Amino acid sequence: MAEQTETLKYERPKSLLPVVTNYCPGCAHGTVNRLVAEVIDELGIEGTTIGVSPVGCSVMMYQFFGCDFVEAAHGRAPAVATGLKRVNPDNIVFAYQGDGDLASIGMAETIHAATRGEQITVIFINNAIYGMTGGQMAPTSLPNQVTQTSPYGRDVATAGYPVRVCELLSSLDGVAYLERVTVDTPAHIRQAKKAIRKAFQNQVDGIGYSLVEVVATCPTNWGMTPQDSFEWMRENMLPYYPLGVYRDVVAEGFADAAEAAAARAADCPIASQGGAR
Repeated sequence: MAEQTETLKYERPKSLLPVVTNYCPGCAHGTVNRLVAEVIDELGIEGTTIGVSPVGCSVMMYQFFGCDFVEAAHGRAPAVATGLKRVNPDNIVFAYQGDGDLASIGMAETIHAATRGEQITVIFINNAIYGMTGGQMAPTSLPNQVTQTSPYGRDVATAGYPVRVCELLSSLDGVAYLERVTVDTPAHIRQAKKAIRKAFQNQVDGIGYSLVEVVATCPTNWGMTPQDSFEWMRENMLPYYPLGVYRDVVAEGFADAAEAAAARAADCPIASQGGAR
């Protein structure tokens, strides 16, 4: 009888440590963590990569990855990532943040890191709610969405409208790449990995600030099963947060974000001279 052999088709990324995570069943963090680790492995950058953990459900990412990590105060991941990258320009630095961390307490840091064109990569998880702290309304919570702090639904007359992060950042000259993805199906997971890889490759190539937004679920705080939460996300979140590329300066024909910004400012004499003196 011929000897049977096995061919390995799927394994844990080497950058992802063999530990148990704290994520709830149906949470997208586990999937996205794996995609980030796969990209780090494929680019061969584990030894030079520094991650920045947020405050939120992914606060303990530093225990899950084999690369170096720094823990940032709530919302300050872009500022910490900026400091790390400027001091260590040869390192690959990425910030991983949720919607409360990035779009609420960290909005100023997000806006200014993006408009400065910091050479960092940001992975942004948008599940429309504060997860770790118990399900409060987030900047991305949808109109009429019920949360712990909006028990009758988000009232836009008093709480305002949700923040669409990709659309907001797309107006800033320092931004090189923005894409919104999700991870509810194998096809969407493959697209999400492609976007994450591009965001990291942009940093390797010095193209500029890149952010990938992942529209995600929070079954625990939504009070749904994982399956029902995916359906709710498709029916409600994806129409409000459409998937797609919101900025890609390379696809627009520019070498990097700085060249694209110079082209947009071509009619401004002082800007075309390289700035104020």
